[in-house]
Amino acid sequence: MKSLKTVFFLFCLLFVALQTLYFLEQPLPDFINFYLADFLCMPIVLSICLFTVQFLKKDKTLRLNLFTVLSVFVMYAIYFEVILPPLHWRYTADIIDVLLYLIGSFLFYLLQKLP
Repeated sequence: MKSLKTVFFLFCLLFVALQTLYFLEQPLPDFINFYLADFLCMPIVLSICLFTVQFLKKDKTLRLNLFTVLSVFVMYAIYFEVILPPLHWRYTADIIDVLLYLIGSFLFYLLQKLP
């Protein structure tokens, strides 16, 4: 679990740095500009979910099962890649985003299993 907390902290710092660079309008390589936040999304969101459930249940041994992790992945993929793009110019449907959500979800799932 210590490794998940470390990755969570590092991913949050990386996300804040990325948002700061966006705010300062600094040029970034396209891959980082378009895809890094999508990769970071699921480990951050799922970690917050796990830490919240552990806090509420007062049980640090709880883990999110694969079904729960995949359910959150599907919800995010549908919402951000299917529902929002036709409704707002800011969002675009992109299969690479979906793949990065999936990779991030499995990374979280594996990390939460570690001690």
